[in-house]
Amino acid sequence: MIKEDIWNFVKHTEKPIIIYGMGNGADKIMNELQRLGVPVTGVMASDDFVRGQTFRGFPVRKLSDFEKELSELIIIIAFGSQREDVIEHLLSLARKHTVLAADVPVYGENIFNMAFYDVHQKELQEVEKILADDLSRKVLKNVVKFKLTGQMPYLTEVFSDKKEAFTILKLTDQESYLDLGAYRGDTIEEFLHCTGGHYRHITALEPDRKTFRKLKDYAGTFPDTQLWNMGIWGSDCNLSFRNSLGRGSSVQNAGGQCLAVTKIDTLYQIQQVSYIKMDVEGAEKQALSGGIHTLQRDKPKLNLALYHRSEDIFELPLLLHKIQPAYKIYLRQHPHIPAWDLNLYAI
Repeated sequence: MIKEDIWNFVKHTEKPIIIYGMGNGADKIMNELQRLGVPVTGVMASDDFVRGQTFRGFPVRKLSDFEKELSELIIIIAFGSQREDVIEHLLSLARKHTVLAADVPVYGENIFNMAFYDVHQKELQEVEKILADDLSRKVLKNVVKFKLTGQMPYLTEVFSDKKEAFTILKLTDQESYLDLGAYRGDTIEEFLHCTGGHYRHITALEPDRKTFRKLKDYAGTFPDTQLWNMGIWGSDCNLSFRNSLGRGSSVQNAGGQCLAVTKIDTLYQIQQVSYIKMDVEGAEKQALSGGIHTLQRDKPKLNLALYHRSEDIFELPLLLHKIQPAYKIYLRQHPHIPAWDLNLYAI
């Protein structure tokens, strides 16, 4: 198993460290490096994005600028992408330099480092026992190794297309579909593509007001379809909601828009649901907890995001298995650096 994580590696290196990217991910990485006492030499962006800006007091520069000055360097990727050309660019860059993709959580405070792994190793082992196939077990092991080391080959080795995941789900033209985190309707479109445009019923929740209007423009006239401008949670209540991040909008402690949230069990007190997609920006645990009765009664097919919090990779599979032990649980890592498209599929 891994002996040294990325944070310990950079803590003891003498090579200059360059942060590749700007924004929230870069902030989190630089905060952790600062906490560890690891100096950062500079910040870079792709050539087309260098326009004389600064980030955290550093002028944003091109890689070629650093290459002229430094014989060796370590590049830490601080942004995410699923685009094939971007992933290939990062892999190509790694053939010239030491390139690491630091894993920091989208939500929550826990960094997936060796200390975190040691504390939760038993839970990860329990997850491995309940997974349904060899590929799922390999995905689990490789994603953990990637999170610890930042080495991209661990991740790219287990990339699989989403089409393969839908062969697990085997969606039919008789699904009653619940889309949690429907965004502008892209996952409804994906669902319709898989079912030939036929279904029994669609219920879609999208909490962000502006995004919800776009969801209504797309699916507002679909038959047997209900669209709700609300969030999903473990109870029926009102919460503070940060709605300035578009796809990444999420529940926060205070200071945001007042948002109505509900439970899966409230939505399906009477009718049944056969398929649930859940990508709710770190609220997946609460959503599962609010759907215990429905999951036990209907055992709907599940498509569940597993990457928002460091704990998700073990907490969510174990919680689901506890709620409904009859599920067959699969893990798939779809192309994305870092591991932001790790999904759980259950049937």
